[in-house]
Amino acid sequence: MSIPQSGGGPIESFDQLAAYMEAGCKPRNRWRIGAEHEKFGWLTDSRAPLPYAGPRSISAIFDGLIARYGWAPVREGENVIGLTRDGANVSLEPGGQFELSGAPLSSTVEVAAELQTHLDEVRAIAEPMGVRFMGIGAPPEWTHDQMPVMPKGRYRLMTDYMGRVGTHGTQMMYRTATVQVNLDYASEADMVRKLRVALALQPVATALFAASPFFDGKPNGHRSWRSRIWRGLDESRTGMLPFAFEDGMGFQRYVDWVLDVPMYFVYRDGRYIDALGQSFRDFLAGKLPALPGEKPTLSDWADHMTTVFPEARVKKYIEMRGADCGDQAHIAALPAFWVGLMYDQTALDAAWDLVKGFDAGTREGLRVAASVAALQGEAEGVKLIDLARAAVGLSHAGLAARGLGEEAQLLPLVESLKTGQVQADRWLSLYQGSWNGSLAPLYEAASL
Repeated sequence: MSIPQSGGGPIESFDQLAAYMEAGCKPRNRWRIGAEHEKFGWLTDSRAPLPYAGPRSISAIFDGLIARYGWAPVREGENVIGLTRDGANVSLEPGGQFELSGAPLSSTVEVAAELQTHLDEVRAIAEPMGVRFMGIGAPPEWTHDQMPVMPKGRYRLMTDYMGRVGTHGTQMMYRTATVQVNLDYASEADMVRKLRVALALQPVATALFAASPFFDGKPNGHRSWRSRIWRGLDESRTGMLPFAFEDGMGFQRYVDWVLDVPMYFVYRDGRYIDALGQSFRDFLAGKLPALPGEKPTLSDWADHMTTVFPEARVKKYIEMRGADCGDQAHIAALPAFWVGLMYDQTALDAAWDLVKGFDAGTREGLRVAASVAALQGEAEGVKLIDLARAAVGLSHAGLAARGLGEEAQLLPLVESLKTGQVQADRWLSLYQGSWNGSLAPLYEAASL
């Protein structure tokens, strides 16, 4: 979850909203890759979730990373709620999901090296405490009441709102974990092409990276319960963005959609002001009930843009949001998959050819099918395993054209396509076989 913004100056013209995204346009030689992944900490003696405070806790791990590895603390009030170092940051999701948001890097090889360094540092601090972390889309046994609550004002507001809107909002906040990659665009047209491909192929990512087949102590009937949760959230701010495929799509059309999404908060002087359900359009007019007479700054707009959660999201870059977190190889594979498709023009154009004939119903159907059945899913005659084979093939070609050896990171996806089985399928087989219906072995199996 994003660290709150500050500054940016007042918004004096409506045009500044689209200009904020347009400012992200970069020539190809300045395109970078920013990877993010979330993981759940657990206590090795009890398999209980890692709390925020105490001798074995997130706070203690933060202290160790600050003292030993030179991370700088980010505070909210008296609490350390994140870390920064060299363009990267560590932040906390509501239920204590420990998230690395990596620095902008030039290749997925560098991204994989960054991931290795991060995991090595975290293990060095956590394991002597009897703490480990697992790469999984949802914790297999922990109930909502067992989850720790992070001391962040934003989350207190969101919890209240999510409890009233949709059916699965608080599950998303406290009991899901994802891996994402953030990628650049050259122009408005390039953004539109990339966003459309990203949205249409998110079900492929959901299928290939599905790793949440258990919830509340038992199989949940889905390969990606995390993806199922996102379908029961707040429809005003989630989903596959059908409008993105319509004529006239561009920065302004995306702005119009975000403006219509109800607000969560305004951040002022280190605290979150409740603006739940209020309108950013009213804010622009100086009529926000939470701050009467005050108009927003560009940082307020940047914050509001972080409160929309479609399957692919635009800020000053595009975020790919459809995948469960998994093991280290899969965490490294996700950026490689999307970079191969997005950063080679031939691959991007071919990827658009794969999906341009899909209508909104097909795209949504594939999203549902991916969460339920992963690579065995299909919708409107489109089989996900066939679409995934084509997409991974294009990604491999795109990475090979970059000449950096990045295509090797697609290996876990290639293996899944050979067998038709993803991580969730393998865990279910073990659960029904040698694990004898116990989820205790999963903690070790999923540990990073």
